[in-house]
Amino acid sequence: MIRSLIFVSLFIHSTLAQKPSQSSPTKWQTLNGEQPLVIARGGFSGLFPESSSFANQIAVSTSLSDMAVSCNLQLTKDGIGLCLPDIRIDNSTTISSIYPKGQSSYKINGQSVRGWFTVDYTSDQLLSNNVYSRSNLFDGQLPISTVEDVTGIKPPKFWLHVQYERFYIERKLSPAAYIDTASKHMSINYISSPEIGFLKLMNSKVNKKKTKLVFQFLGLEDVEPTINHKYKSILQSLDSLIKPYVSGILVPKEYIWPTNNDGYLDEPTTLVDDAHKLGLEVYAYGFANDVPMSYDYNYDPTAEYTQFVDNSKFSVDGVLTDFPPTASEAIGEIIRSKNHSLGALNELTLPMLVSNAACFAHKKNESKPKNGASLIISNNGASGIYPGSSDLAYQRAVEDGADIIDCSVQLSQDGVAFCLPSADLAGDTTAMLPFIDRKTVIPEIQPEEGVFSFDLTWNEIQTLQCKEMLTPAAQLVSPFGNSSIIRNPANKNKGSFVSLSEFLEFAKAKAVSGILINIENAAYIASNKNLDIVAKVATALTNATFDKQSTQQVLIQSDDTSVLSKFKGIPAYKRVLKIKEKIGDAPKASVDEIKKYAEAVTIPRSSIVKVNDFFTVGFTNVVKEMKAANLSVYVYQFRNEYVSLAFDYFSDPIVEIATYVQSVQADGLITDFPGTARCPCTDTDPKANIPYAILPAEAGSLLSLIPPEIQPPAQAPAQPLEVKDVVDPPLPPLGKVNEPKDVENLPQRGGSRSGLANAANVGLSIVAAILPSLLLTFCS
Repeated sequence: MIRSLIFVSLFIHSTLAQKPSQSSPTKWQTLNGEQPLVIARGGFSGLFPESSSFANQIAVSTSLSDMAVSCNLQLTKDGIGLCLPDIRIDNSTTISSIYPKGQSSYKINGQSVRGWFTVDYTSDQLLSNNVYSRSNLFDGQLPISTVEDVTGIKPPKFWLHVQYERFYIERKLSPAAYIDTASKHMSINYISSPEIGFLKLMNSKVNKKKTKLVFQFLGLEDVEPTINHKYKSILQSLDSLIKPYVSGILVPKEYIWPTNNDGYLDEPTTLVDDAHKLGLEVYAYGFANDVPMSYDYNYDPTAEYTQFVDNSKFSVDGVLTDFPPTASEAIGEIIRSKNHSLGALNELTLPMLVSNAACFAHKKNESKPKNGASLIISNNGASGIYPGSSDLAYQRAVEDGADIIDCSVQLSQDGVAFCLPSADLAGDTTAMLPFIDRKTVIPEIQPEEGVFSFDLTWNEIQTLQCKEMLTPAAQLVSPFGNSSIIRNPANKNKGSFVSLSEFLEFAKAKAVSGILINIENAAYIASNKNLDIVAKVATALTNATFDKQSTQQVLIQSDDTSVLSKFKGIPAYKRVLKIKEKIGDAPKASVDEIKKYAEAVTIPRSSIVKVNDFFTVGFTNVVKEMKAANLSVYVYQFRNEYVSLAFDYFSDPIVEIATYVQSVQADGLITDFPGTARCPCTDTDPKANIPYAILPAEAGSLLSLIPPEIQPPAQAPAQPLEVKDVVDPPLPPLGKVNEPKDVENLPQRGGSRSGLANAANVGLSIVAAILPSLLLTFCS
């Protein structure tokens, strides 16, 4: 009871503050010119058990006001309608534990199916069961919903799906009769089915002014059971087989935008145009934030929705999704200069989204907004799309609206400074095979063996290729360990290395707001390799006159206070201390010590938002403590991939961004995907021309819906930052090293190169192209 009261209180504002719809001169390319419909599949089934009370209520509260909630109809032995995802209910409920001997076997569309079925139980028996969800912490916590339960929350529109009408008829249960009775006391706006025979029957029964009939296509090779045709043949006969009985079709999204074997989009089919010419609406299904999608979308789910609703050729009439807030975020029109209008949006207290719709549609050709509440800082350029620190990664970061682009400086054996995420070339380049004899373990830098930049000359490094974060294999710098997440494989080995001088030249030419120069391993390199990385950076900045200008910010970042001390007294530079370790608190003594060396700090996300088993728990005071001392706070590292996101963010990277912009009030966000972080809806500046904004996650609210006895065990708090963790010893003097190996016969650079100066240069370097074929084969 207490948990139910908490739930109600969290949503008490969700029925308020609706705005009336306005007419708009700009029409969508849907059949009727109206904005596409968001259909919540079983409510918010991407987060909560499908069709549960939580799923349905939160779906309504977080979506466009004219959205629809869908229910997959299953009939019980006594004819009661339930909303469950599949005809076999053992995968979605606790039925097998309550009735362990209740398995049955039935013929369904010619195939023998074994499991637990609603037709074997009365409604009283089944309603004592609970349902499963993506997060197992909600498993068994919420009861099965009846159709009346779902319509009782008064969704704006209700969509009823009937998957297996013939199966129920054979058990002497009639979905048509059930719907006929139910429609007398509830509004059913849509009825869909993959069975033509059922839709023919309903065509003679429903009031077509109130209820639309929709035919669902399954797999192209699947057979429709009532006319015994494959769905691919029915697709070729829409006019004769489908149009007489329905007003629309529901198709897998691949029917519209096919994905090839490499995981990229092919050209769209003509299905939407063909159906629209026949007067049929087209609804697409198969949308979810937490499943792999085409690499074209770079793990940004809003990009996928936009592809279907706001491309230059067509718009689907609706999307069936497990994540209705994200679909709403992508679909809604923006009220801008009174040229666009948007239907009412419900105000949301939990989880965290108010009117986030209207951020993307009809805005694809507009420039990215600048000067938001938080600086957008690239992480090795747009390293989620191209190999980190390559010329293409930097070019893309600028195109995607990064305020500040970054260079993590590495040194070659002969003292050339260049940009690369790590001193270990094995992770970011093809260095391991040709230079396997140089591999070594340097405990001061990392526990794993590697091939390090300061052990190769610049000419040797120039023979290598950059590598994308392609797979989670050990030789690559995967951010996700052994998960199956793969980043843009078509960009493998694309791009060229960028020297520090080239990077600075590029930053000036593109007039970005600023640059961030990251310096690490200075002490080791000085004492063991006789190289002064600090001097190299200082000289490069001076030569590029960054020390004598004020138009572009210059952030000098290091985890070593002795490095930062070398840049003291230069007004053009802002020193940033990078704190790599997770901390739970920043005591005043430690913060005061930081201020002796830096004007800003960079800290990991885990030091700000406390997360336990993918649920946010609360916020630390670290940011407040830093800001109280007038230190700017930059946060790293933001990624789009859903496996990096807490459940509270809806598997939507933009909701996480909104949390750090609005609740945390971070001064800068360091991200692999600057284009995603640049989302206009996260900007709450009253001067920004954004009529609606995404609200941040309320840390701990989602977890509060789970009974305390099954919540994950509380984690021990992170250690506070101590003074001894801040201050580093002085940099050592340069040491002696062995002479470089003879490189007389190595390939040499052919004249001056600046991959960044020529943005059109997307090919491989000439030097890399003449590597032995074995190397190229190994890296492909």
